[in-house]
Amino acid sequence: MFFLHNLERRVTLHPSYFGRNMHDLVTTKLLKDVEGTCAGDYFIIAIMDTFDVSEGRILPGSGLAEFTVGYRAVVWRPFKGEVVDAIAFSVNPHGFFAQAGPLRLFVSSHLMPDEIQYDANATPPQFTNNADMVIEPGTHVRVKIIGLRTEVGEMWAIGSINGDFLGCLQA
Repeated sequence: MFFLHNLERRVTLHPSYFGRNMHDLVTTKLLKDVEGTCAGDYFIIAIMDTFDVSEGRILPGSGLAEFTVGYRAVVWRPFKGEVVDAIAFSVNPHGFFAQAGPLRLFVSSHLMPDEIQYDANATPPQFTNNADMVIEPGTHVRVKIIGLRTEVGEMWAIGSINGDFLGCLQA
């Protein structure tokens, strides 16, 4: 689910950038450092604006200036039970891996309907029900998140395609 968060971050600036447009440079460095990163429980998608740039403070020993910047950002926090659209990128006998934006998902073969089986003889290897559902690399799938795991700078999820309206998306 997407949220609008007020966040704060410390940004350092090298002395060679001191001058008239320091606040613009601080904002640009913030955008470059923060957009598209994982901040624990959520991904920072986009920075809307900065609303508070503090006076710079010179760090002893290095000469760098440190600014505290307040900003508003659009963040995406996936939740257990949330349904997301993803693209499968790897298929093996145990399940398949998919990417939903910045989130990596694994869907185990135990979390698929019973009629879907792994076909190792197909090129590329795929999960299929020998009718209308084929899951191979590049397939668009709808997955329900059943578990999340976060580490520093990364987030993974376990998903399921057992359920109504889950599985392959027909184009």
